[in-house]
Amino acid sequence: MKVFDAYAGYYNLLYKDKNYNSEAEYIDKLIKKYKPGARKILDLGCGTGKHDFIFAEKGYDVTGVELSEKMLRSAEENLKSHSSVPEKLKFIQGDIKEVRSSEKFDVIVSLFHVMSYQTKNEDVQQTLETVREHLDKDGIFIFDFWYGPAVLTVKPEPRVKNLESENLFVERFAEPVLKINENVVDVNYKVKIMQKPEGPDNVINETHSMRYFFIPEMSLFLNHAGMRIKHYEEWMTSEELSEKSWSALIVAGNIKKNIWME
Repeated sequence: MKVFDAYAGYYNLLYKDKNYNSEAEYIDKLIKKYKPGARKILDLGCGTGKHDFIFAEKGYDVTGVELSEKMLRSAEENLKSHSSVPEKLKFIQGDIKEVRSSEKFDVIVSLFHVMSYQTKNEDVQQTLETVREHLDKDGIFIFDFWYGPAVLTVKPEPRVKNLESENLFVERFAEPVLKINENVVDVNYKVKIMQKPEGPDNVINETHSMRYFFIPEMSLFLNHAGMRIKHYEEWMTSEELSEKSWSALIVAGNIKKNIWME
């Protein structure tokens, strides 16, 4: 089963408290700083396209790539209700490790820890090859990921999340298992979906394997792909990374020859 497919229909409810507007504003400021005048964005792992609609409303031409067909259908359904952006936005189904297009982009983004879903070295390398293939020579790649020092210091803990809509009540249990020798956390989800008022319940069990990275490690991956780190910081806060920074953000760009990050 593809990750997220089992509960793609409930994805927007599960993340209804996620502030997509603030996140898109944050990314937009980074774009304006590191690639002023950018017009075209490629979003690798776009999910239901929430960020992309905001980017399109800001005037960017956006292409979203998503592996899950169910997530993609949700994005395309949302597109029908956004009459102001259809010409600015399109979605395609594909694996970010393999998808290819003849287009080049000013900016490539991969958000909501999509890079951390690339748990094997070859997964990371193939994803960065996709980026390299589609990034304009002066373009930038912006992505976030689980930051290793925080994962090992704070350590993931079991969590419960309760959400409801007019028709559903969702209870999600997350039980993490730290695989310290693999730089991976297996997050075992049990999602209980209850129909209102007294409809049938549905229980979904799924494991999401998440890789955490370190800056020198990510610098090596990027360098191998012909890119280099231009900037890194704590996600959303713009603060310096620390052992408490669970999410890190990197802005990377192309290089003409292999050099280490300055």
